[in-house]
Amino acid sequence: MQRHHGMVPDWIPTRGSAKGRLVLAALEAFGRNGYAAVAVADLASAAETTTGPLYHHFESKLGLYAFVREDVERRVLDRLEGALDVGAEPADALAVAFDYVRRAGFVRMLSEPHPDGRADPIAELLSTYARPPLGAMLAAAWRAALAASATGASDADVRRAILALRPAKGRA
Repeated sequence: MQRHHGMVPDWIPTRGSAKGRLVLAALEAFGRNGYAAVAVADLASAAETTTGPLYHHFESKLGLYAFVREDVERRVLDRLEGALDVGAEPADALAVAFDYVRRAGFVRMLSEPHPDGRADPIAELLSTYARPPLGAMLAAAWRAALAASATGASDADVRRAILALRPAKGRA
């Protein structure tokens, strides 16, 4: 099965263009603060541009958010799928994904539902490796763990909680 999240993006942001600076600023701002707490003017200022390029390239704050969130989720899906494909339990794969998300600074962004209500790609992927509704439940627990991390829970406590999602021996 070919999955889109394994594809190389058509465009990689660089600081040499307003679009690239906006994407890089959005990754940092949305990753740290989530969608609602970030203002368009703050994104433009962080990108050393005006709001015009944001609206030109992305149409709206939501358009820019969707662009960067899709990129971040693609990176997470690649890590999850890689771990699951080599036989990792879903909880172990989610711990790998947590480690990446925490290091990369995307905890707040991925702890919240997408503002436009789109389906959760993490839940969709996990549902291909676990019986329904377990995939969706594991994804929800993982996002709750990210929210705990974003609000100050220690990385070690969050990681232990994710690994506690492993099925009890003999009850898988």
